[in-house]
Amino acid sequence: MKKKKSILTKTEIKILAEVARGISSKEIAVHLDISPHTVNVHCAHIMRKLNIHKRAQLVIYAIKNRIIKI
Repeated sequence: MKKKKSILTKTEIKILAEVARGISSKEIAVHLDISPHTVNVHCAHIMRKLNIHKRAQLVIYAIKNRIIKI
């Protein structure tokens, strides 16, 4: 059986996890060595792919899908 491919890229999953932990875009950018603008673009792509419209919903998604633990 083939493993189902994630709708999100590895980078998007990393960014989603950081956002869900409450890390700022600027801090995520420093951690991943990218610009804050790029972080925000990734966040927009994540939200579009998941049909999510608020950052709080990203936290819920990340918890439900075991991207982060509480």
